[in-house]
Amino acid sequence: MNFKKRLDAYAEMLIKVGIRIKKDQPLVIRAPIEARDLAVLAAKHAYLNGASDVHILWSDDDLTLLRYTHAPEEVLNNVPEFQKEMYRYYLNQGAGFLSFTGSDPDLLKTIDSKVLQGAMMNRSKALEFYSEAMMSDKNPWTVAGVATKAWAKKVYPELDEVEALETLWDAIFDMSRVTDDAVKTWEDHMNRINALAKKMTDYKFTSLHYQNSLGTDLFIELPENHLWAGGGSATPDGEPFVANIPTEEVFTLPHAHGVNGIVYATMPLAYNGNIIDKFYVRFKDGVVVDFDAEQGKDTLKNLLDTDEGAKRLGEVALVPFDSPISNRNQLFYNTLFDENASCHLAFGRAYPTCLEGADALSKEELKKLGVNDSLVHVDFMVGSKDMSIIGTTVDGEKITVFKDGNWAF
Repeated sequence: MNFKKRLDAYAEMLIKVGIRIKKDQPLVIRAPIEARDLAVLAAKHAYLNGASDVHILWSDDDLTLLRYTHAPEEVLNNVPEFQKEMYRYYLNQGAGFLSFTGSDPDLLKTIDSKVLQGAMMNRSKALEFYSEAMMSDKNPWTVAGVATKAWAKKVYPELDEVEALETLWDAIFDMSRVTDDAVKTWEDHMNRINALAKKMTDYKFTSLHYQNSLGTDLFIELPENHLWAGGGSATPDGEPFVANIPTEEVFTLPHAHGVNGIVYATMPLAYNGNIIDKFYVRFKDGVVVDFDAEQGKDTLKNLLDTDEGAKRLGEVALVPFDSPISNRNQLFYNTLFDENASCHLAFGRAYPTCLEGADALSKEELKKLGVNDSLVHVDFMVGSKDMSIIGTTVDGEKITVFKDGNWAF
């Protein structure tokens, strides 16, 4: 397929495999201006598959940087009521939400980290209802990649702008499994991931022990009745969707108060327009008690200071070192892609869908069971080629889950 056909196939796949739009269902698309062609194609396929309305929220890196450079803090910290009402409206309409990621990883590196953190916290608080709906799978949602010039040059600095953009698009198409029969390709892929998730759930692990040569030595307790997920998700009505394209992970939630030891990140983390690199985090009884970073330490500190829950973990995700994205041996400076090349953890909010019966429980009841809550959910990569993960079952049996960075079964 030439580029235009692959782009169209990608858009079609995101609608049919990702959101799985239904007749008379609205769709909200969040996209950078550079993704106009892809956003229009996605809208086309949404309408062809029965969407009643497609609403596009455009963004632009240049305008974002100008705003953070010149707007007063009270403006940056304010989320207008009309924005909140728009999200409430579309949530209540049962809309699907398709978001394209592809911003410049270094976009806001010149902006005061405290200003960025303040704006992020206020926005997160204002739209907490939306984040909770997404992480509880109340509405179908999909996050997918779009190549942009600045991001492409960050990933491929040795190439000129045109070549870098073409190379990044090719990588996105390949990693996202854009084929002549993408629906069948994704069904097979999700079946494989779902089988691993079921196996992990059936083991009924009480804890996992991570170790590698970097110095990671981390014990993670898992809540009783936790569930492992991966591949596809489903709304409360049982409507399937795929939240992340691409995806290679099998994941669950840790006990918010049951994490002890030290973990070293194995990839840079792009957060809030900044890069955090070569960092470690030490936990005691679930909370971060020590950390350091060679790059972006202040950004990491601001992230951890977001709220009490940001200092605890909300996700445990397993990805083999020998996986399609990892085998590209390419750092993408974008969590959607880098997290699917590596085992990862997440600071902040947990997915309540990873606890059996969570939909019938209140926030306080979930908290008592060890489900972490926060305004943020930020993944960071910890996998390595020598990663060992040993699980302990409810019966005390030790099971090797990962050996030499890959699944042991």
